[in-house]
Amino acid sequence: RGGNNLDLPVHESNIAEKLDHDINGGSLSYDLFTPNGLNHLTAYTSFQLVSRNSYYGGTGDGSDESKAEALKAYSKTHDTNLMGGIQFVHNFGQLFFMPAQLTLGTEYTYDALNDHSLGYNTITKQTVRTSSMLFQNEWKNEHWGILLGGRFDKHNLINHLIFSPRANLRFNATQNIHLRLTYAGGFRAPQTFDEDLHTSMAGGERIKTYLAKNLKEERSNSLSLSADMYYNFGNVQTNILIETFYTHLNNVFAQRVLNDHDENGIRILERFNANQATVWGMNIEGKAVYSKWISMQSGLTVQRSQYKEAVEWDEDAPAEKKFLRTPNIYGYFTVQSSPTKHLSIALSGNYNGSMLVGHAAGSGVEKPIAVHTPSFFTLSLKASYNLDIYKQVKAQLNAGIQNIGNTYQRDLDKGWNRDASYIYGPSLPRCFYIGIKLMY
Repeated sequence: RGGNNLDLPVHESNIAEKLDHDINGGSLSYDLFTPNGLNHLTAYTSFQLVSRNSYYGGTGDGSDESKAEALKAYSKTHDTNLMGGIQFVHNFGQLFFMPAQLTLGTEYTYDALNDHSLGYNTITKQTVRTSSMLFQNEWKNEHWGILLGGRFDKHNLINHLIFSPRANLRFNATQNIHLRLTYAGGFRAPQTFDEDLHTSMAGGERIKTYLAKNLKEERSNSLSLSADMYYNFGNVQTNILIETFYTHLNNVFAQRVLNDHDENGIRILERFNANQATVWGMNIEGKAVYSKWISMQSGLTVQRSQYKEAVEWDEDAPAEKKFLRTPNIYGYFTVQSSPTKHLSIALSGNYNGSMLVGHAAGSGVEKPIAVHTPSFFTLSLKASYNLDIYKQVKAQLNAGIQNIGNTYQRDLDKGWNRDASYIYGPSLPRCFYIGIKLMY
């Protein structure tokens, strides 16, 4: 639960959000191998049932009208997800010019979403069925790898068949240098997702996501080139991965807050098709093992994400070409040390660069504005000690500090008319923790 007046029922708070989930699920798989090891058949199925009672609202300014509206902000949601498929793999000793592995498969997914806004007696129903077929063949030896394949999807909310191709070329220049070129196509369906049922609050108004009329599927085409290199410097073992990537998006999904309201007076956050967009950049990751008791891993991504033309995120704010909530630079590092057999110490850090975040009108600003956030660097430390209790029974004692520097968002909105979605940066301020874990 979030909001104020936590000792009161949610509908008596000025602003409140509460979620109660009941999630049940399971999966089952079966694998069959032929005696010669050339064939492998896999059959799998899974399900997930989600029931949620939620509340997004509050009494706001405390007027009689606002109190009456607060009583209507309860909802019940049921989501049923089923999936099943079969995959067959055959290994060829020689197919044309090289040994190969053929993969064929089919998959079916079903999702039934039912959301009931109790106070307004409105029901949102959506049933999604997707039938898929996939195929790929990979020729490979110790120097070369060539993969060609694709996937056909028939989505019941899309009136045509969608083909997503895939290709991969691998070349091991030496035993320690591996080069890879990859292309892949993909799509996102124009459907309502469970997270879209989340109702936000800004300026004392409830805001809910709606799909634009004639919303089309989003299509993507991605290309990447990488070099994976291994070197030993004396006793130090290192691995460096350098990757460049480029993704082009057609009919890209974007969201904008409209001045319109639905029949229940809730402001509309519309998901619509913007024009085209590109995401491109470079990723560098490195690993180093200095000895048996100390190792280090780090990574850095530099990217640009922007629309071809400026896109509205709020009808009362200037359009932006840059993606919101997408930093240009982010990275991490981890140093792991095991000075003894039972003791382990880990120091980790995360960096997130500045990004644009939409700030709706409310207690923080009079008009909606896209804010350039500060960058954040968080440092955390964890120590753990393993104990042998009895035979195969072991225990682990651990303690640590998260966000040692206490870097945190400093301009959070306050009050009943705040923008509840204006949150960025580390999820937790500085905190200390201890724990125990039993293993057997």
